[in-house]
Amino acid sequence: MSNSSSHGSTHLSRRLFQLYLGLALYGASSALLVRGALGLEPWNVLHQGLAERTGLTIGVMSIIVGAVVLLLWIPLRQRPGLGTVSNVFVIGLAMDGTLALVPEVHGPAAQIAMTAAGIVINGAATGLYIAARFGPGPRDGLMTGLHRVTGRSIRVVRTGIELTVVATGFLLGGSVGIGTVAYALAIGPLAQLFLRVFAVSGASGTAAAGGGTASGSTGSTTSGSTDGTANGTADSTTSGTASGTADSTTDGDGEADGTAGRRTAMEQPTP
Repeated sequence: MSNSSSHGSTHLSRRLFQLYLGLALYGASSALLVRGALGLEPWNVLHQGLAERTGLTIGVMSIIVGAVVLLLWIPLRQRPGLGTVSNVFVIGLAMDGTLALVPEVHGPAAQIAMTAAGIVINGAATGLYIAARFGPGPRDGLMTGLHRVTGRSIRVVRTGIELTVVATGFLLGGSVGIGTVAYALAIGPLAQLFLRVFAVSGASGTAAAGGGTASGSTGSTTSGSTDGTANGTADSTTSGTASGTADSTTDGDGEADGTAGRRTAMEQPTP
């Protein structure tokens, strides 16, 4: 009995560690994309545009937008988890903290290197926090809630949300560029890889080794990348699906049934 209790405690500790490490790395990776200045993930395009207009930091705007999106869960009857609430705050704080430490870079080589590092770390962060299975991020929950209410496919809902977010952010002054496209194409495969690497055996519902992701938060992103489902996954701020398996970047179809988040390349991606 004591062995079982000890194992359960260790298992929970590992999941909590993965959750918060993943969310912190997600925020840090988003900051690297900002410093790379070649284009951001969809939701951070919006956060950056709003930050430009309000004078607030991009991290603070991420927290505010995340909180507003979370309020939209009420009419959609979505239920938040620890990962959902943590996603709102940790990613934004980690993002601002990293921006305070990492200076701007100049020259194409440095920008490409910074952007590439941000995308790879974001994929690892997505795998970490989704595999921990403490609930979807606010943006992924919005996607899956609308999917349930409207009857539209995850892919259609996620694409509609992210196109709206990117267009609005761009009009407000957010950065869209080759980095945005590279993120959308790479985050799905990266999330799928890292979900397998960081899968927690026995986590409520199994942390999938199969496909999909987030996107939080952030973040989420677009063409079949991470967002798939939200019940038990942590946000995808990337594009695809964050639902039970990693289809792509975060927002793509996979309702949260006990399998680890699906973030495919369709949709984050993710804080």
